[in-house]
Amino acid sequence: MLLGIDRLLSQPNLTKSLAGRRVALLAHPASVTRHLEHSLDALMRTDLDITAAFGPQHGMRGEKQDNMVESKDYVDPVHGIPVFSLYGKVRRPTTAMLDTFEVMLFDVQDLGCRIYTYITTLLYMMEACAEHGKSLWVLDRPNPAGRPIEGMLCQDEWQSFVGAGRIIMRHGLTIGEMARWFMKYHRLDLDLTVIRMEDYEPFRGPGYGWPFGKLPWVNPSPNASSLNMARCYAGTVLLEGTTLSEGRGTTIPLEVAGAPDIDIAKILQAMWELAPQWLRGVRIRPCYFEPMFHKHAEKLCQGFQLHTDSPDYDHLQFKPYRLIILFLKALRQCHPDYPLWREFTYEYETERLAFDLINGGDRVRQWIDDPHADIESLEAQFEADENQWRDMIDDIVIY
Repeated sequence: MLLGIDRLLSQPNLTKSLAGRRVALLAHPASVTRHLEHSLDALMRTDLDITAAFGPQHGMRGEKQDNMVESKDYVDPVHGIPVFSLYGKVRRPTTAMLDTFEVMLFDVQDLGCRIYTYITTLLYMMEACAEHGKSLWVLDRPNPAGRPIEGMLCQDEWQSFVGAGRIIMRHGLTIGEMARWFMKYHRLDLDLTVIRMEDYEPFRGPGYGWPFGKLPWVNPSPNASSLNMARCYAGTVLLEGTTLSEGRGTTIPLEVAGAPDIDIAKILQAMWELAPQWLRGVRIRPCYFEPMFHKHAEKLCQGFQLHTDSPDYDHLQFKPYRLIILFLKALRQCHPDYPLWREFTYEYETERLAFDLINGGDRVRQWIDDPHADIESLEAQFEADENQWRDMIDDIVIY
């Protein structure tokens, strides 16, 4: 299998059209070739005129741990070109930044989830390039969460840095396909090129989206430490908007869920009684963990870990978004007065609850807090939005 960057480097007919043009690269630590050479280093060995680089959230070098921890601009110590941060003083490229290139190469590994901010950075760069007459090439990469679609569409009035359009939570697209969706639904007048992958098989196991055994895993952000995390993320990320731990401060962030003061056995029992159909396709292992930093630091938490790396894993049956919502519903049932919703500034939003911002609306939180709300009513909303999203992406899917 060849990634977009591998095809660009190995096929002269692709690089030929970049000759004589100033080229920039937007990348992060997982922007590597199939031989694990960073894309910037590989491109600098070519005859292309690489004039600048850009980094998204967590930094070009991936050094920033948490949300709203900003990166600074700097000069690359090896190649001597400017590296601009799109998660620092600005989140959209400035005119001065855009003046450094004619063609932008976007080579970023995504996780296949709406709130993973790299797709928002993609949209912002696409909009800026369209406005200033720049070309943008997306060097396509796999979606480790695969093709399954799940969740609710982000409501128009809830769009934000973690909701760059009417996108569903687990969207099922590669980064190149998402660029094609942005072009269509944001009606951008942009010179866009998607360098497709070669021999990418998103429906084939055991990777089901990730070329297992062909491409090593490199963290696209500090807490995206495994394929298991990527598969679980569309559900476990909801915990960022709660007082519960999502495992930050442990070695398995966003694979676990828990807190010191809950009865996990009682909660798991309630989950099986409420909606066993939302718990299929994954092994749920009750466990204890102690975060060394972040929420509940140095406190023993009881909770569970999700395992998609066992023989029980069923790629089409596993519904991480539903599973974590069910966990929160069961917790509310077992601990009615639990202070569940975390009130803090999330991705520069100060007025709206983080949990609602993550969900792209307040419907899920209201359903969790309503003791009379049933599973069927929420499932009907999920299915309606999921079917709508399938229709929206039908003509932009490449693979």
